[in-house]
Amino acid sequence: MFHPFQLLAGFIFGTIGWGVWRYGKALDRWKPKVIGLALMAYPYFIFNVILLWVIGIALLVLFAFQHDA
Repeated sequence: MFHPFQLLAGFIFGTIGWGVWRYGKALDRWKPKVIGLALMAYPYFIFNVILLWVIGIALLVLFAFQHDA
């Protein structure tokens, strides 16, 4: 049974993940590509709504602070 916030989180983080993956692909950087793929894929495997949002926000923070030298 799907919760509305679960569907919303999957849509939001999947869309942002697609953008992050495209950003990494355009710059040919592996870290944004991996983070983008993780953002797109993890909602399919996490069923707890709170954990879904926490992991999504953590991946976005990880993307914000990732640096390639």
